[in-house]
Amino acid sequence: MNKLKAMLCAVFTLMLVNITTAQSDSSNFAGPYIGIQALGLGAEFKGQSNSAAGTSGAEEDQLPVGATVGTVGIELGYVIPIGSMFALDFGGQMLEGEAKIDHQNSTNDAAAGNVAITLDDHYTYYIAPTIVLSDTSSIYLKAGVTQASTSTTGDVQPIPNLHGEMWAIGTRTVLSSGIFIRTEAGYTEYNGISTHGKGGGTAGKDLIDVNTTFSAEPTIVHGNVSIGFRF
Repeated sequence: MNKLKAMLCAVFTLMLVNITTAQSDSSNFAGPYIGIQALGLGAEFKGQSNSAAGTSGAEEDQLPVGATVGTVGIELGYVIPIGSMFALDFGGQMLEGEAKIDHQNSTNDAAAGNVAITLDDHYTYYIAPTIVLSDTSSIYLKAGVTQASTSTTGDVQPIPNLHGEMWAIGTRTVLSSGIFIRTEAGYTEYNGISTHGKGGGTAGKDLIDVNTTFSAEPTIVHGNVSIGFRF
């Protein structure tokens, strides 16, 4: 993902170097705004489970899992103009988009030792340096911090909410009426998930040994279109 981050920064820098001052006015983008987003999310979990040696021996499973989902979100923000060509966009967004990793821990029973880890309700707070291309259009690079709620099912310890960082690049077009259209592509990289068995289930059915661990490294890639209003 460091390569993707570098590519986003390179594209933004190239736009900065080649920008012209003709017909640009950052005040047309200034002020508070609200928008509704339609998003496509792609989730990747690099998952792993490790079971301690026991009657069935030790096992290690590698679980790369991918999922895609369409969802909606809402964004609120404020744009501060800096001269005629630049602006700073401060905001926050909330989106719903469930991503799940399922793992069957036992081969002795089809329903034994199943574990599911789910991410949902993603909140992001961001800053977006913006280059004003004309009176109506702009391009921006967005960086933010993100939190996602987590839930687990199975005989494992609960997992705290995840935190991560988000990077994106996008365009924004503002009409004279105040209506704007935003297009954006980016990704969010969360901190790792880690949990272990409780050992409190019924043996032979849903028991997961306390020495059995589960871990995953979730990454969310997004593309979205927003329609909103600048006040």
